[in-house]
Amino acid sequence: MPTQLFERSRKGEHALLIQPHAGGPPDEADLEEFADLARSAGATVATLLTARIDRPNPATLLGSGKLEEVKAAADASGADLILVNHPLSPGQERNLEKILERRVVDRTGLILDIFAQRARSHDGKLQVELAQLKHMATRLVRGWTHLERQRGGSIGLRGPGETQLETDRRLLQKRVDMLQKRLEKVEVQRTQMRRARVRSELPRVALVGYTNAGKSTLFNALAGADAYAADQLFATLDPTVRRIELPSGGVVLADTVGFVRDLPHELVAAFRSTLSEAREADLLLHVIDAADPLREERIMQVDAVLSEIGAGDIPQMLVFNKIDRIRGEVASSEGVEPSAEAGDAQSKGIPPRRDIPNEGRERVWISARDNLGLDLLQQALGERLGQRRIVGQLDLPTSAGKLRARLHALEAVRGETHDENGWRIMLDIAEADAARLAAQPEGSALSRLLPADPGDPTL
Repeated sequence: MPTQLFERSRKGEHALLIQPHAGGPPDEADLEEFADLARSAGATVATLLTARIDRPNPATLLGSGKLEEVKAAADASGADLILVNHPLSPGQERNLEKILERRVVDRTGLILDIFAQRARSHDGKLQVELAQLKHMATRLVRGWTHLERQRGGSIGLRGPGETQLETDRRLLQKRVDMLQKRLEKVEVQRTQMRRARVRSELPRVALVGYTNAGKSTLFNALAGADAYAADQLFATLDPTVRRIELPSGGVVLADTVGFVRDLPHELVAAFRSTLSEAREADLLLHVIDAADPLREERIMQVDAVLSEIGAGDIPQMLVFNKIDRIRGEVASSEGVEPSAEAGDAQSKGIPPRRDIPNEGRERVWISARDNLGLDLLQQALGERLGQRRIVGQLDLPTSAGKLRARLHALEAVRGETHDENGWRIMLDIAEADAARLAAQPEGSALSRLLPADPGDPTL
């Protein structure tokens, strides 16, 4: 077990939340999301204060009057933790703790804490620890202000004159370097696994979206898996990958970490291997909470993060989930009336549907929890991935054992016979898979089965 450089305080679960805002009234959606983040970290929300900040105080972010109000509210509510929905500099965090006499955590630290609780896999834990250490490195001074003295000066204890703070920073950097080396090895292993999936010729689909949009619930519904799904922010951190069978063929499906507004850059950098499942997908299923009144804003925020990680140009399909939660005004705004038939499973929301616009991204409306519209989504996936089927007979010589093995790996062989000349194989294969194999030297025998017109699925 690695040496723990920091010990988390046993206190600090009863939180006072501060929502800074500039001009005008505070955004109610931001307040609600911040409270959800606090509860997801395990905190009890004692009270929530807003703070209008036109000119941020360089030393404390907040003005002296607001600090007095925060101190009084914390005393009255018994809060032992202050959460600030804004990035704080190390100096601001240190000064606030001194004035308020309580532990202070900014938005970045709060999200890092949630990630630390959620990570389950070995590499996920490494990524979280790396992000935490990088964040803590600039804040290390506050724990050692009383030890700013030089070692040395006593017989047997003379050293290079390094302060205790410098010693800890050196040890921390050593741990960071070790974690980065371990993660580089993990990235190599992930790359090898992805190459194996590429060799299997299966299209890759990644679920992305704002946190708590229902990605893991949809993943479980499509893959018949048991990935952890809960009504909380960042329920999924570690990517889960499964092969799923659509009516048109096999697909590799990946569930990824949810995005959030102002995702800390430390996490974007640390989770590069997790997010690579999105970067290297053939298609992104952008899952959206259909009942969220800010869903269009959430879509833009996810698109911004996708661009930041290098996945902005990958084709997308918008999957509007949780249609069972849509009510009156939201449904009417979409031009769809809620179903009113008694006993109908859809009576609480709008019916599933599929929108194929002339321009822009295709939209599919579903409820993963209630298994509504999954057939429409599977149909859309099959068509989008170009998986028309080719059924035919293929004669292979004995020298084509590699191609035969790959056809079996794709589960495209429906029957075969063998004689001294080779194999006669009955195939049922996705046209896209056949085309990828035919483009490789060992797959040239498949070329004659491909239609001359790519749009014509007949032989």
